[in-house]
Amino acid sequence: MNEFDELCPKVWKTFDIIGKRWNGLIIYVLMSGPKRFSEIHSSIPSLSKRMLTERMKELEEEGIVIRHVIPERPVRIEYILTKKGSELGMILGPVSKWAKTWIK
Repeated sequence: MNEFDELCPKVWKTFDIIGKRWNGLIIYVLMSGPKRFSEIHSSIPSLSKRMLTERMKELEEEGIVIRHVIPERPVRIEYILTKKGSELGMILGPVSKWAKTWIK
């Protein structure tokens, strides 16, 4: 087995995560710090609440996002990037810079 054979599934999985519709934007929004569901939704208004819920569950299962319950009255829930999620998010900065330069 060569290096390409070992890396290919990992690279494929990475592109699957960030390439899934909305995931990149959600991670990008969370790069600025913890956000409540409504804050994420207002940052990406064309994303439906149902789809946001689905994507947040998927990102949580992948270990990219943590759902943090704050025991106040009323209970608050914030979403925070994990270390894994933050490191993934760091690659989105250059993508954003590229987009600002090249996308009309």
